Amino acid sequence: MHKILSYPLSIVYYLFLSLSLLLFHPIQWICLKLFGYQAHKTSVDILQWFLMRSANILGTTFNVEGREKLPQNKPIIYVSNHQSMFDIVSIIWFLRATHPKFVSKKELGKGIPSVSFNLKYGGSVLIDRNDPKQALPAIKGLGEYIQKHNRSAVIFPEGTRSKTGKPKRFSENGVKMLCKFAPDAYVVPLTINNSWKMFRFGMFPMGLGSALKLQVHEAMKVSDFDFATLFQKTEEAIVSSIK
Repeated sequence: MHKILSYPLSIVYYLFLSLSLLLFHPIQWICLKLFGYQAHKTSVDILQWFLMRSANILGTTFNVEGREKLPQNKPIIYVSNHQSMFDIVSIIWFLRATHPKFVSKKELGKGIPSVSFNLKYGGSVLIDRNDPKQALPAIKGLGEYIQKHNRSAVIFPEGTRSKTGKPKRFSENGVKMLCKFAPDAYVVPLTINNSWKMFRFGMFPMGLGSALKLQVHEAMKVSDFDFATLFQKTEEAIVSSIK
């Protein structure tokens, strides 16, 4: 019954999703070209609100816990598990005060209205996961950027989405590079729960009634730990809260 009901609702969802992405693509361009960074960021934030409302059509709910733990006016390195594209939507919206920028695969940098534009021009970095010679300098640049501007970087050390919610092996290289070039940063582990359920049947039809939760864990100052200890504590915090 769940899957049968999801077919018509998925059609309506994709209609609203597509309209939102198409509408905000020129809005982003105008905001960035005419009014600069802050106007562009605001347009991206508002887009996330529309994307979340689109997901509400499927009965999806969004919740965040622990934002009060975030350090103020400091560079932040968010390290998160990864279950679906709505992880990114939730992070941008709920953590918007910290200006999150993403380490994303280069394939997302073209062909997706609004999304590709923001990744290319909003401060995030696009990497070739098969080319460390390109990826690590790009991540280095992001570390230097958040160090200079007191903004935040988001990295998914699993490297790809978990289709079942079960976490994959965490890779330390990108996190280590960010920590090295943002020495004043705080690492903040994030746990995402239930966003994979939106795609339990694949891209179509969509899953219904997913209760997506973003959990913010205690911040850890990079300079207070050796990297091995910091990475272990980060992974343990994330994985221990996946349900």
